[in-house]
Amino acid sequence: MATLTEHEQADITRANSSGKKPVVFVHGLWLLPRSWEPWRAHFEERGYTTIAPGWPDDPETVAEARAHPEVFAKKSLKAITAHFVEAIGKLNVKPAVVGHSFGGVIAQMLAGRGLSAASVAIDPAPFRGVLPLPFSSLKSASPVLANPANYGRAVALTYEQFRFGWTNALAEDESRKLYETHHVAGSGRPLFSAATANLNPWSEDQVDTRNPERGPLLLISGEKDNTAPWAIVSASYDRQKHNPGVTEIVSVPNRGHSLVIDSGWKEVADIALSFVSRHAPAK
Repeated sequence: MATLTEHEQADITRANSSGKKPVVFVHGLWLLPRSWEPWRAHFEERGYTTIAPGWPDDPETVAEARAHPEVFAKKSLKAITAHFVEAIGKLNVKPAVVGHSFGGVIAQMLAGRGLSAASVAIDPAPFRGVLPLPFSSLKSASPVLANPANYGRAVALTYEQFRFGWTNALAEDESRKLYETHHVAGSGRPLFSAATANLNPWSEDQVDTRNPERGPLLLISGEKDNTAPWAIVSASYDRQKHNPGVTEIVSVPNRGHSLVIDSGWKEVADIALSFVSRHAPAK
């Protein structure tokens, strides 16, 4: 059954009509696709076309999302990834894929299926086989993981929780502005999947790191990220580096989990753009 919205289908039609190399942006928990708008404009200024599908049934706006947080409940990585597979399947040209947080895991899943010309995973959540679970990561996830009933719920972060997990590297005024502008509830299910992936052989949180069709992959880590710290990103790199495709990793100094939406987003976007341009040129 098709799950793409009219807006997403229109974005895909626009991308195909452009004749340009597409870049697919994948957001993570507690954000919406519109958080990628500055990135999309930046990539399009450099000759790409872009799409940023939501997760299935994502509201269009933060206001809608806050009015109806229950729509985020029970979203699974399997269903979310299938949504992006469907979107990519409608593109005329194999795209580059850029994902953040759980979107970074999804980007690697898509690459592992041979669906990406080049992939960038920014502060990605762990997948099965990535063993480190640092205290800061567990604390960031604790608003969800502390209550097993949250597996089937949508959970919003308090400002204090958002401050620890996302904006610990920012000044207080910018931190509060990001919370007010971007934060929405998130499904509990992906976090439980990630937390138990190494105990569950049938986990949804699995990446094919060996597929020779995976293509070039860049992992980006924010040095001060509490949610997906260096230990997780570097362990993901260790799993990926045996692939015959190019595999690179970069640490961005003094940046937290908000690095794709805060005032320093362009620095990170340029790192991603440079990698994509080398391996999946716009022309």
